[in-house]
Amino acid sequence: MTDLHSRVDMNEICSKYSGRLFQAAYGITKDYHKAEDVVQDTFVKAYKKMDTIQDVDKMGPWLARIATRTAIDYIRKEKRNNEVFFENTILDESHNSTLQSTRNVEKEVELTFLQEEVLRFIEGLSIDKRNVFLLKMNGLQEKEIAQQLDLKQGTVKTNFYRVRKQLKTILG
Repeated sequence: MTDLHSRVDMNEICSKYSGRLFQAAYGITKDYHKAEDVVQDTFVKAYKKMDTIQDVDKMGPWLARIATRTAIDYIRKEKRNNEVFFENTILDESHNSTLQSTRNVEKEVELTFLQEEVLRFIEGLSIDKRNVFLLKMNGLQEKEIAQQLDLKQGTVKTNFYRVRKQLKTILG
């Protein structure tokens, strides 16, 4: 750990890669402040794991993978928090008018079950397919995804196609 730490200046790494990492994080989170948090967390994680990198020349892709995974974790955490809020909202709405409320709750419950089914499906995917799917759903192009995940562009297209096909089958 000391050897690599002595060869690498974190200030230099931060200034060299922060823009690229911010773009990757923003592409996933779609939120300026969350993207900043992701970049900061990425550098903290990278510093702690600096001894695991074998080739300093591959620092950029290594940091990009950390940033991508960190951003995806932020999105997951936000979705979990939104689900709790969503459930509380459903409960609050159930106190409104009886007939209309019952219909709305039924629709909300169906939607919740559908969301849970989709989340279970996504969580059951391999890491590569899951990352490709989530990045693509967040608006990144195949070329950008391939660069961030260090995959071939054809692999990205194939993985996304297969996931979409499976998801269509599940949703009927």
